[in-house]
Amino acid sequence: MGKIIALANQKGGVGKTTTSINLAASLATLEKKVLVIDADPQANASSGLGVDIKEIETSIYECIINQVDIHDAIYTTDIEGLDIVPSHIDLVGAEIEMLNLDNREKIMKNLLDSVKDEYDFILIDCSPSLGLITVNSLTAANSVIIPVQCEYFALEGISKLLNTIKIIKSKLNPSLEIEGFLLTMYDSRLRLANQIYEEVKRHFQELVFKTVIQRNVKLSEAPSHGIPVILYDADSAGAKSHLQLAQEIIQKNNK
Repeated sequence: MGKIIALANQKGGVGKTTTSINLAASLATLEKKVLVIDADPQANASSGLGVDIKEIETSIYECIINQVDIHDAIYTTDIEGLDIVPSHIDLVGAEIEMLNLDNREKIMKNLLDSVKDEYDFILIDCSPSLGLITVNSLTAANSVIIPVQCEYFALEGISKLLNTIKIIKSKLNPSLEIEGFLLTMYDSRLRLANQIYEEVKRHFQELVFKTVIQRNVKLSEAPSHGIPVILYDADSAGAKSHLQLAQEIIQKNNK
């Protein structure tokens, strides 16, 4: 049975989508079967994995709102073993349309129940908000990875996210765990980056991944080519650190 991991942080620009794409590609490279759910209306994970948004007939939106079978929305990628359910700009309005639906917080969970046995890992790239789609993602997930940018306001907003996780645990998904805090955009030359690293470690201790994602030009360039960094430049620091992260997650989960 697949493990469902949501990547969430309502603060934008923390490297959430970059991590989703490259962690998924690294897990697939390590011979795991992986499905990415793009739950962000910006659809950056979809285009970053080579899906042409304009050509899509069925996205996560149709699955949520029109009850389309999720199998009809699964697209393959250039990496063997890595599939994606793409997003669409229509997802912006989905939260309002969902208000009238029964059991609206559990729609994503019900969708993923039908595919989770087919994959080792399902990664949900959440949108940078704590709206109904993110609540759905956290209700469907077994655990959550929280990317934290090594910058000044990094810890701002984390308490809000942790509070949301606590509410979801108590009301909707008692088994939800924190998979880990992942430090992203790390630049070892900056004193501030090191201070934030120490602060996050002090706060969250063993919940912080050993792997740190460094700032890396290749990591920034890869999405514009519609491929993960491991296909763009396998020797880059970005590719290596995501592989290391994938290994850490596999070990942690005995997969």
